[in-house]
Amino acid sequence: MEIKDYMTRIADEILKRKLSAKGAVLIEGPKWCGKTTTAKHLCKSFILMDQPNLSKQYKEISELNPLSLLVGETPRLIDEWQLAPNIWNAIRYEVDERNAFGQFILTGSSLPAKLDENFHTGTGRISRMKMRTMSLYESGFSSGQVSLSDLFQNKTINGINNKNLEDIAFAICRGGWPRAINQPKDIALQQSIDYYDSVTNSDFYSIFNLEKNVERMKRILKSYARNIATSCSLETIRKDTIYSQNDKFDERTLYSYIHSLKAIFVIEDVSAWNPNLRSKTAIRSSDTRYFMDPSIATAALGLGPDDLLNDLNTFGLLFENLCIRDLRIYSELLDGTVYHYRDKSNLECDAVIHLRNGKYGLIEIKLGGDSLIEEGAKSLINLANKIDTTKMNKPSFLMVLCATAPYAYKRKDDVIVVPISCLKP
Repeated sequence: MEIKDYMTRIADEILKRKLSAKGAVLIEGPKWCGKTTTAKHLCKSFILMDQPNLSKQYKEISELNPLSLLVGETPRLIDEWQLAPNIWNAIRYEVDERNAFGQFILTGSSLPAKLDENFHTGTGRISRMKMRTMSLYESGFSSGQVSLSDLFQNKTINGINNKNLEDIAFAICRGGWPRAINQPKDIALQQSIDYYDSVTNSDFYSIFNLEKNVERMKRILKSYARNIATSCSLETIRKDTIYSQNDKFDERTLYSYIHSLKAIFVIEDVSAWNPNLRSKTAIRSSDTRYFMDPSIATAALGLGPDDLLNDLNTFGLLFENLCIRDLRIYSELLDGTVYHYRDKSNLECDAVIHLRNGKYGLIEIKLGGDSLIEEGAKSLINLANKIDTTKMNKPSFLMVLCATAPYAYKRKDDVIVVPISCLKP
């Protein structure tokens, strides 16, 4: 169905591709990221399970006669399906009966906390995709002069950076919320604050059987933000969160909060990459802590663009979260996954994009400046030299992804320098 002033999303192509190969597609992601709008853009009919005047009836029907909710022109959208989980099995059944692709689109802002024992996985019938907030390219901030796909094909790159640190600081604090795009700065910056308030005050506590403790949730999010782009332990976050020595906030309770925040797509850590190495270097396997969108971290810390400009260390860590978000969005279009690498010698690589076909690229993320870019390039070369290319491919590219370099270019050592404001899938 046609939506006026629709902003094209990278998820559009992923959704089309998945619909062409499966009977149903589930789009998961945080609230306000645009799932319903994108799904409506591609569907032919829809039902909104959270529609205030009908939600109670829909839930009752989903228990008594769920197949009746699936009647309509296809692909048919079932929005916020998790409010009536029984509809999942109905869709799985109907996909089998129709024996056709592209029948249903489901969207959800959280995973159901509890599922009936008869709940079917949907394997083979329902494909999943994750939708995030808008990347810099989707929002028009990035010129898209450098294609990630081209880097994997070793094509020549060219690009001119027309953004400065002030622009990047604003982009981090604004985030990729569709409601924030093309708005005056004060309105744009308010969106992430409103999202943060929604997360800490919403009724999701009851969904996941958590005690509603707004102050506790704020402390957890603040600690996560302070430890962003690090592999800090959850024990560190727990200690950050306790009120006093008498506070009995234990690991199990913390894990429940963390699980819940992942289930509603607020936080999204990056797993470790495990390559074949020439040496027996021990690889650190702990995840790196990130938010789905960097603006959630700035909201949790109470920071604005000017604060980042006055604290370049924090700025650099939040910039890394911004880049990881965009790399995840871009790589999914290429059938890729983003990992990180760190070993016991403290050699690290902020992002490794590994494609399904076995190709991969190594990326270091730096705010900018000659010394930081040089440091990133040396780290990439050191890691590339450690990889046993008799057992796996050599990297397709080595890239320093930065904020302030004036151009995108290839160095004499073949390391590519790319400003984030030039990148696209």
